[in-house]
Amino acid sequence: MGASVLKPTLPSANIVGPALTVRNIVQREPVHETARDHVNRMAEFEAHNLALPGDVIVIDGVAGISNMGGISAQTGKRQGEAGAVISGGIRDVGHSRRVGYPVWATEITPVTGKWRIETVEINGDIQISGVRVSPGDIIVADETGVCFIPLARAAEVLERALRKAAFEEQKCAAIDAGTAVADLPTNA
Repeated sequence: MGASVLKPTLPSANIVGPALTVRNIVQREPVHETARDHVNRMAEFEAHNLALPGDVIVIDGVAGISNMGGISAQTGKRQGEAGAVISGGIRDVGHSRRVGYPVWATEITPVTGKWRIETVEINGDIQISGVRVSPGDIIVADETGVCFIPLARAAEVLERALRKAAFEEQKCAAIDAGTAVADLPTNA
């Protein structure tokens, strides 16, 4: 499973920013008890409180249950976050769209995480789609998918990406000038 399973809620959105990571698990207690007793152990709001403008909240979440909803998205928008990437369910997509907070998630669900999910770690190493993500790693996301870049390799990846983009611009200019695709150079 790759990062292409993370689908955007705002198809035209593009984000780049450092990861602020969150790890959620299913609460151990039965949901009828936690709801009755108002036991809410979701702590993505604590992550929002720690976020700096431009940060990307990255949640290793729970499938079938919402790990982020509309109020959380609105809070992230207020904090100036670039957006969120969530392995697991989200809800209130219309709300996050209205406030312009882009989210990439593996699924959408109406099931609230309140009473069901427990946040067990903020700013620790997590796994998203089989990829290790550490706090501060660079997240790049657009309508095609999500890329996780280890902070230690960010300069190298940027250099290669800029070189590749310049090469593709040259190829597009050649195509517009009438060059046949078969006659285009194949690498930079």
